[in-house]
Amino acid sequence: MTILITGATGNIGRQVVQQLVKRGADVRALVRDPSKASFPAGVNVVQGDLLDVDSMRLAFKGVSTLFLLNAVVPDEFTQALMTLNLAREAGIDRIVYLSVIHSDKYLNVPHFAGKFGVERMLEQMGFGATILRPAYFMDNERTIKDVVTGYGVYPMPIGSKGLAMIDARDIGEIAAIELLRRERASGPLPLERINLVGPDTLTGDTVAAIWSGVLNRPISYGGDDTAGFEKNLRNFMPAWMAYDMRLMSERFLTEGMVPEAGDVERLTKLLGRPLRSYRDFAAEISAPA
Repeated sequence: MTILITGATGNIGRQVVQQLVKRGADVRALVRDPSKASFPAGVNVVQGDLLDVDSMRLAFKGVSTLFLLNAVVPDEFTQALMTLNLAREAGIDRIVYLSVIHSDKYLNVPHFAGKFGVERMLEQMGFGATILRPAYFMDNERTIKDVVTGYGVYPMPIGSKGLAMIDARDIGEIAAIELLRRERASGPLPLERINLVGPDTLTGDTVAAIWSGVLNRPISYGGDDTAGFEKNLRNFMPAWMAYDMRLMSERFLTEGMVPEAGDVERLTKLLGRPLRSYRDFAAEISAPA
């Protein structure tokens, strides 16, 4: 049977595909432009778009399990609902959905509220699903690495409540494990939510201290200026998205992204190894090429 991966060319999707191939799964990758896609041997690449009903019906033929990942776009919610309805039409009941931690709390943040709505649909339509709820991705730090190394400032307004940042490679591996668990089950499995977190809950000051140790020179925390954060983001993303990210950062300051009791231990057991640390990730991305 075949596992369909949406968002397959993105940072998380590529990790999921690689982990599934490594485990001998039959993988189908949904992409908009197959000529730009590069996957391991054996991956079946299909062209499609989550809002193109005909292409999705073709993509779902022969599929038993779905990994649903939506990019942060204005019609993210519609994309997800359309895809799940088409999956149901195709007889697909085994789903792993990439949501976000605290989707039920950050309800004023558009892309959080949209993901929570998708979670509700999965529940109410009776899908057998694993809802993965990742915290902030360590991999986002690649976009600010040059600011840290060049100006000696960690610029993300993450506050003092703490974010349990997680490496995308860990997300991809956990997603693959859950996809195969559902794919290989003899019957339907109940809906389940899993918080995806890193081993440490990090504040602005602790992240700056980690960078100071990695680079062997002082790095300071830039502070909690969410308005300035939005302004900077507008230099390379649409205004609506920059504002969405500002709203998210404001909730970082008031709530943080803090694991629940037992989250780290559960993920460590699932992976059979320790979660990747922020210190190791910072050292990796700042190492000379």
